[in-house]
Amino acid sequence: MNENLFASFITPMMFGLPLVTLIVLFPSLLFPTSNRLVSNRLISLQQWMLQLVSKQMMSIHNTKGQTWTLMLMSLILFIGSTNLLGLLPHSFTPTTQLSMNLGMAIPLWAGAVITGFRNKTKASLAHFLPQGTPTPLIPMLVIIETISLFIQPVALAVRLTANITAGHLLIHLIGGATLALMSINTTTALITFIILILLTILEFAVAMIQAYVFTLLVSLYLHDNT
Repeated sequence: MNENLFASFITPMMFGLPLVTLIVLFPSLLFPTSNRLVSNRLISLQQWMLQLVSKQMMSIHNTKGQTWTLMLMSLILFIGSTNLLGLLPHSFTPTTQLSMNLGMAIPLWAGAVITGFRNKTKASLAHFLPQGTPTPLIPMLVIIETISLFIQPVALAVRLTANITAGHLLIHLIGGATLALMSINTTTALITFIILILLTILEFAVAMIQAYVFTLLVSLYLHDNT
């Protein structure tokens, strides 16, 4: 129980070099590809899930927006696999780092906004000033809409970081409490262990849901700008 509560969020090092790059590249090995005409069950399930998500997420887009399909599908696979990777014992979750999440959110948000200003300049500028706004409120509304626009990537990154970090902290705390209670009260330790198992199952669901929510919000930002 004397272990640093945030020790699992520290970037792992080896020989003084950070291992983040290797950890980020590792999930790509979890998605095998096949050149055969008839794929195995794992690849078939993977393709079916990708088709289901892409059909649901990209159905609202026009032709220009659908060109982002490959990028968005790659994004949801990357975030989902790194979130699940962090649930393994003695592992590291890159998506608990706000800097990494901002590094994903800002370029995607900027790409969507730049696309909007390039293809729909008048409509994009119209978002800063709703129609029928009284003249005295125009400067204030422009400032508010500008702030809300620039806060979108921050909200994306903070939402993902907070949800993943909170789940890992709960698992760490309940796991430590279970170990401490084993020598005090076996019945209470068993109850906390059952809670830990249920929380771990819930965290698996949260890992996938947060990957979907992050990608869906990027898709909605893109839809507003195409």
